[in-house]
Amino acid sequence: MTIKDIQNDIIEEFSMFDDWMQRYEYMIELGKSLPLIDDQYKTDENIIKGCQSKVWVHAEMKDDKVVFTADSDAIITKGIIAILIRVFSNQTPKAIIEADTGFIDDIGLKEHLSPTRANGLVSMIKQIKMYAIAYQTQLN
Repeated sequence: MTIKDIQNDIIEEFSMFDDWMQRYEYMIELGKSLPLIDDQYKTDENIIKGCQSKVWVHAEMKDDKVVFTADSDAIITKGIIAILIRVFSNQTPKAIIEADTGFIDDIGLKEHLSPTRANGLVSMIKQIKMYAIAYQTQLN
């Protein structure tokens, strides 16, 4: 599936909920299903800077695609990173770099986060794109 297809699926899933309490509950469920990062990658090097809670993201290349694993010590943040991992993992570096993240606004996520969580979300996206840029540079 393309990044856009996955984003459209997420928009559709979020549109099924009537209010933000249901959407938060759904995000918590997504966080519980997140493929956990191996403990060896829970290092300062993999912590997302600018997040209120601790978020670790690890990336590696497999068959010319970037595979992400992540974890967080906060349940809502874990749900947020789970959404991002679902969108960007197993995609090519080029697709990740060029991806539009407007789907976040389409599901209303940014406007329903505290300012510190919204900053953390931006930091997570930046870090995911930085990994993709690094891998794209290695491919060239």
